[in-house]
Amino acid sequence: MKLAILFVIALCLSIIYSEIVSPSYFNMATASSVLLSDPFLQLPTSDSVRVVWFTEFLGERSYVRYGSQLEKETEATTTKLSRLREDQDSLVNQEYTQPTVRDIWRHEAIVTGLTPNQRVPYQAVSLKGQEVISSKEFSLASNPKPDTPLKILLTSDHQLMPMTTANLQKVVETVGRVDAVFFAGDLVNVPDRASEWFDDSRGGAFFPGLQGRANYKLGDTRYKGGEIIQYAPLFTALGNHEVMGRFDPTKSLKEQFYDSIPRSVAKKLYTQEDLKNNSFNTDTYEEIFTLPKSQSGGEKYYAVTFGDIRLVVLYVTSIWRSPSTNSEVKGRYQESIQDLNSPENWGYGQHIFESISRDSQQYNWLKAELASDAFQEAKYKVVMFHHPAHTLGGNIVPPYTDPQAVIQAHHDGTIQSVKYEYPIEQDYIIRDLIPLLETADVQLVYYGHSHLWNRFASSSGIEFLESSNVGNSYGAHLTDNKRPVPLNNPNYAELGNPNGLESIIPTIAPLQDEIGNYLPYVASNNITVFSILDTEKGVVSSYRFDTSQSASEVIKFDEFRIE
Repeated sequence: MKLAILFVIALCLSIIYSEIVSPSYFNMATASSVLLSDPFLQLPTSDSVRVVWFTEFLGERSYVRYGSQLEKETEATTTKLSRLREDQDSLVNQEYTQPTVRDIWRHEAIVTGLTPNQRVPYQAVSLKGQEVISSKEFSLASNPKPDTPLKILLTSDHQLMPMTTANLQKVVETVGRVDAVFFAGDLVNVPDRASEWFDDSRGGAFFPGLQGRANYKLGDTRYKGGEIIQYAPLFTALGNHEVMGRFDPTKSLKEQFYDSIPRSVAKKLYTQEDLKNNSFNTDTYEEIFTLPKSQSGGEKYYAVTFGDIRLVVLYVTSIWRSPSTNSEVKGRYQESIQDLNSPENWGYGQHIFESISRDSQQYNWLKAELASDAFQEAKYKVVMFHHPAHTLGGNIVPPYTDPQAVIQAHHDGTIQSVKYEYPIEQDYIIRDLIPLLETADVQLVYYGHSHLWNRFASSSGIEFLESSNVGNSYGAHLTDNKRPVPLNNPNYAELGNPNGLESIIPTIAPLQDEIGNYLPYVASNNITVFSILDTEKGVVSSYRFDTSQSASEVIKFDEFRIE
């Protein structure tokens, strides 16, 4: 009798337990039965938004349930990502000895019939055999109406950096749910390494950090990031870390990443069909995201209206090369001595991926966009790209222009040296891009790349903000922290902002140096920064958090108005 009673109690408890614990709890219990990512939001329109998620199985069917009772369904389109791999440097549970394809599927469903400013519950579902594998329930919305108060997260340069998950966790704890994310490039380190997007064993991969699923230990504290992009659409710009170099299965993914050459060089050596594999590509980035498209640039550069904001996203980035002038380094300023007579191994300096120079295809598109009614009538005009226009950081040197090769040869014709020069008067950002933005009354130019926070303002009224301090900062180049540059060359500034504007002291709570002077920057591997654009107030606020003191408060240290 007692055994029968105990059996009934156990059965009842199991039924109750299965009802109160969400399906995602059981998903986490079996590695073969989980979604590889939570869903995230892309490309909102006035009455729709796209929901995207990833799995390591094709599945029989994937769809989104939505509505007040999740009573509606919309089918997902499933595609396989074509270039994702792992290699010997991947930090995952499985060991690899060489670059190996990793099978990952992308699912995208379009939720339609939405009403602006009305949030709707939703859930992503994938079927694998008899298993129904679902996400938690989140909420989505279409593009907000004009005059809707919005909070936009401005972020960049995550790259699995140590403070990224703490940074994103503090975003949610400080400001709650944001309405969109503007991401100024450098999402991961090696774009074709799958684990950097989804499940790097250190716990701080790209999607987990932005979805509150991370598990990164910093000091004595573990941070999970924040549930952000399940609720807020993500708008991204291409950084240098979204561009993959030449495809070579004999090299590691990191070696392939750094092995890009200019498209103009590749065109002389390869057929049109071989150009991407023998120069550079952004295929993984474009396959992962669904972004607005421009006619000439596709997803690489585009413009979109979100509420009161007209956001213009540009493809302004170049390959990162070492600043070392050691003769054995293939760097910004020279080819390595061992490659001098092997042009097929040259790096061609810090070459630009997509031109923004006057009368280039991107420049002409931008000129037309700035003259459009959508741009002219917007309350807030924001331009985002990766490479800095003004910064105290290191990556503003050399100037943003095409490398000019200076080749010296011996009498027998063998090459003695290959040097690269970058004339400062030919900096395309300063010479061509910024004057165009000034005449269009742009209010905010946002960028990253140098892993610090600093801001500037021009006499024409443009505010320039770099808010990329999420770890691995190399400091601000003032006083004794000189940039490593070739000696006695006026094109390469050792200190300060080479493009003229003075950096601005934060308006609320600036940091101080050891003798009490206020600092016009945050460049720290302990203090992380995030910024929020508040369209109701027309202000951009920046916050800092000291990760070395996990119990400390988040401090608003700067605020400025855009108008």
